Amino acid sequence: MKALKNIYQLLNEKFKYSQMKKVKLLVAVCAGILTGNIVTAQETLTLQQALKFAIEHKAEAQKARLEVENAQYLIDEVKGSALPQVNGSGTLTYNPMLQKSALPGEIIGKPGETVMVAFGQKWQSNAVLSVNQQLFNQSIFTGLKAARTTKEFYQINKTLTDEQLIEKVADAYYQVFQLQQQLQTVQTNLDNTTKTQKIISGLVDAGLSKKIDLDRIVVAVNNLEAAKQQMVNSLQLSENALKFAIGMEMDKDIILPAETFEVNAAILADQPDVLNRTEIKLLSVQSDLLQLNKKAKAAEYYPSLSFTGNLGYLGMGPYFPVFNNSSKVNWSGFSGLGLNLSIPIFNGGTTKAKINQANIDIKKLDVEINDTKLALALASENARSQINNSLLTVNTNKRNISLAKDVLDNTQNNYKNGLATLTDLLDAEKAYADAQNNLTISLLSYKVAEIQLIKANGNLKSLLN
Repeated sequence: MKALKNIYQLLNEKFKYSQMKKVKLLVAVCAGILTGNIVTAQETLTLQQALKFAIEHKAEAQKARLEVENAQYLIDEVKGSALPQVNGSGTLTYNPMLQKSALPGEIIGKPGETVMVAFGQKWQSNAVLSVNQQLFNQSIFTGLKAARTTKEFYQINKTLTDEQLIEKVADAYYQVFQLQQQLQTVQTNLDNTTKTQKIISGLVDAGLSKKIDLDRIVVAVNNLEAAKQQMVNSLQLSENALKFAIGMEMDKDIILPAETFEVNAAILADQPDVLNRTEIKLLSVQSDLLQLNKKAKAAEYYPSLSFTGNLGYLGMGPYFPVFNNSSKVNWSGFSGLGLNLSIPIFNGGTTKAKINQANIDIKKLDVEINDTKLALALASENARSQINNSLLTVNTNKRNISLAKDVLDNTQNNYKNGLATLTDLLDAEKAYADAQNNLTISLLSYKVAEIQLIKANGNLKSLLN
């Protein structure tokens, strides 16, 4: 009779617990309605939003944009050297002691004597305006082409920087999602084990179960609590790493949508195009720059022709040549026009050596391009193989979850009916949690391989759309 009374009290407590749970749920729903504006203020961060935020705010992307802007200034600099160069200059000289020159006395009627005469004036000033225009200079023309190609290089480099940033952010994003899913699995397992603990505690109080079973389940709950805390810490670190990867302040909250992990086997139908890869385009432009560098070295064989002209005003006198004394100063203007022609004849083979060095640089880059093509093809094949393996693993883990759930349900029923031990129940709960974690890990492996295949196809920018 005492045992039946204890069971009745246990069932009554479970009924009260169920009613209290419903009341708490109703309160939570009402609180959610009243504070809906607070919850919605915390926006969900999708992968697309994270990528766009990173390209806008991350330091690498900002520096790449500045390099493109600076390339235009480089073009302007080279253009400026081909335009007329106009300069103005002025000098003012005071000669406290004029230098004397020896003249024969016959000049001034003193035969046989040497006369010392000072030439010049105490004050001398001039103002000159000069112009220089390159009429033919092969190095300037080649430099202008190189500057334009350099701008193209930095534009493609910006694209490559964005793609590298997209890849890094996507990996960090999926890492956070994996930890969130694992934390959810640990929480679900903890909730189920806690419920089992309460049932066993009631059975122990009713004398229908052993105290050692309660102790074992308490140890299991404590272990799950510790695992949950470790997962929370790891998740916080991963969220901080994601914030840093996209250039976001650390005090911002991150919430990822639940539908992030989607398996799309159709991606295997896309055929990679190595020549469409940004890495190859960048190396191709770099090859153009090396060709222009070779032409710049060869330009030293060409003659150069330039026009020069100057216009000036010269003043000399015994007084300071401005203000009130300007009328006592002798002023005269001068000008000159000229052509400057420079013809290289022999420089000891220096130019030829420079051209040979430029040829070596071109050949080295050709080797690097061929090696890069092989590496990109290898990465593409590896990504396709990884996706195939990941798809098989994902499907297997999905079946395992279904089987593990059935085993857990049957074991729970058998345990309630005394047909299974506590060890069987704990093992079933652990197997179900492991199956969920394995599915999450396999999904992450698939998404990482998917990013690599999209990269191999040269379509990383498509993730922004």
